[in-house]
Amino acid sequence: MTEETIFEESSGNVFADLGLEDADELLTRGKIGIVVLRLLKQRNLKQREISQLLGIPQPEVSHLMKGEFQRFSEGKLLMFLKRLDTEITLHLRPRNAENQSAETVISL
Repeated sequence: MTEETIFEESSGNVFADLGLEDADELLTRGKIGIVVLRLLKQRNLKQREISQLLGIPQPEVSHLMKGEFQRFSEGKLLMFLKRLDTEITLHLRPRNAENQSAETVISL
């Protein structure tokens, strides 16, 4: 007898699908953290060099490189991007806003 595989459509946020309380925050940290990781891997730096560049202790670098982004605030991850010479632009607007003039753009 063969069991039929059941699939459930994702909401687009795996953390929400898992029922985690801080799902939106975790997704945001994950998205930013992945960009940080890509930039660091492109530079092919040793953990000691990453520690100096980002201004964090080596054990934190180890967590970062393992993708443990929940250990870092969004602000800290954004600071890492700045230290990696990345221009950051935030687009702020109300959800479901039809009026684009309500948008605010901030460059960091």
